[in-house]
Amino acid sequence: MLEAVSNSPEETMLAAKAVGELLLPGDLLNLNGELGAGKTLFVKGVAQALGIPAEVVTSPTFSILNEYEGEGGLLYHFDFYRLEDELELENTGYQDYFYGSGITVVEWGNLFEAHLPGERVDITLEKTSTQGRKLIFAGRGQRGREIMERLRGLSGVRLRD
Repeated sequence: MLEAVSNSPEETMLAAKAVGELLLPGDLLNLNGELGAGKTLFVKGVAQALGIPAEVVTSPTFSILNEYEGEGGLLYHFDFYRLEDELELENTGYQDYFYGSGITVVEWGNLFEAHLPGERVDITLEKTSTQGRKLIFAGRGQRGREIMERLRGLSGVRLRD
C-alpha cells in the first residue's frame, strides 16, 4: 500500500495524471471515498494522461457510464453510486468494459467489490482539509502490483509506504 498527499485540487490532478500515464488498455482503477473527496477530479487527471481534455469529463452519477476517446485510447468512467442491486449492475454490461480494450475507472466500486476484476488498483481518497487529500493506493493481482511498483518510481508524486 502507498499513500500520497495532495494539498490542492491541482496536485490531485497531477498525481492522477501520473497514474494515468502508467495505465494500459485493460487496466482498472477502483476509486472510493466520501462524496466530494475528489473521485471525478482524479478521473479528469487520468483523462489528461490519455489526451482527453479534463473539461469534457463529468461525473456519470446518473448515466452510470461515460466513454471518452483520446490519443492514448479509450477511457470508460463508471459511477456505481446510484446502482441499487446486482441486476442493475448487470444491465450496464460492465464486463464488456472491464475486460475490453480501454482503461476503466470506477467510482464507488466498493459497493460491488465482488464484481471487480482481481487485477486492479484500489484508490481511496480521504479529505484532510478543505483542499487537502490523502490518496491511498493498493495494487491487486499481478498487474495491480506492477502499477504500484512503477508508481513508487515516479518523481513529482509525494508518496510514502
